[in-house]
Amino acid sequence: MTTDEDGVFKALADPTRRFLLDLLFARDGRTLTELESGLEMTRFGVMKHLRVLADAGLVVTRRSGREKLHFLNPVPIRLVHDRWIDKYTERQVSALADLKRDLETEA
Repeated sequence: MTTDEDGVFKALADPTRRFLLDLLFARDGRTLTELESGLEMTRFGVMKHLRVLADAGLVVTRRSGREKLHFLNPVPIRLVHDRWIDKYTERQVSALADLKRDLETEA
């Protein structure tokens, strides 16, 4: 059974795709030409990576005249974070908050 999370994990597993997401995080709304200029690969290689990111919902595109602009969609990453990271760190964060409160009470 494949889930939306599987697509996100697959997309994030590749360093080139993470690099593309970092570029879009730094400045959203980039063209393919702008994105490929930071990589040593063919235009079609970059397009293939962008397709995987789009299929996972991490990148959305919008046409602006003749150009196609790419935008970061952080929602799928946040959903993975909430499902797979938050629940495993809650106890530690809660314990640290309790310790801080106890130490401040003693002081």
